[in-house]
Amino acid sequence: MRVVIAEGEALLRELLARLFTASGLEVVGTAADASRLLEVVAEALPDVVVTDIPMPPGHTDDGLRAALAIRARHPAVGVVVLSRQLLPRYATALVGDRPAGVGYLLKQQITDVDRLCADVRRVADGGIALDPEVVELMVGRAEAPRSPLGALTARQREVLALIAQGRSNGAIAAKLGVSAKAVVQHVSRIYDALGLPPDPDHHRRVLAAVRFLAG
Repeated sequence: MRVVIAEGEALLRELLARLFTASGLEVVGTAADASRLLEVVAEALPDVVVTDIPMPPGHTDDGLRAALAIRARHPAVGVVVLSRQLLPRYATALVGDRPAGVGYLLKQQITDVDRLCADVRRVADGGIALDPEVVELMVGRAEAPRSPLGALTARQREVLALIAQGRSNGAIAAKLGVSAKAVVQHVSRIYDALGLPPDPDHHRRVLAAVRFLAG
């Protein structure tokens, strides 16, 4: 799995490269600024990009804007934002209406390198990896009075929030302290409530996450 890393801090950029390489990921390029990131991605066409938000040259949201450009120009490339910053407009812009092949993780919450690498792999495979704080931010939007999620029970919203984090049914069961069978039942009822019948052309789990994150 081929990775490009964009990080303004040279020490952290090198550390991420070494950690990913040690975990079996192939680092095919790095960038210290947003402009170079776009160039490296166009040249290497990696499976996934890991980038911060504040980066040179502007040191504001240059990394995020580069991430959005990558998602638009190279839809097959997964994008993981790894940052200390969390603002509603950043999360909304990144996820948009296509929460597939995307991740938003907080540096200060990373305590497990294996989990980080697993999240990067999941995004590269077209999945979702969201820090729980990002999901909580989205929950606030999803609980608006006219939200289509209003028909869900509190437990079903909790299960759907964990789905949006990219958790498997087994992981959700462990997190909530319930059986795997109970989670399957909740997921089935969520699909029914959201009007998501079986469809061979779409992944209902991703579609449910889209509805959740769109509020």
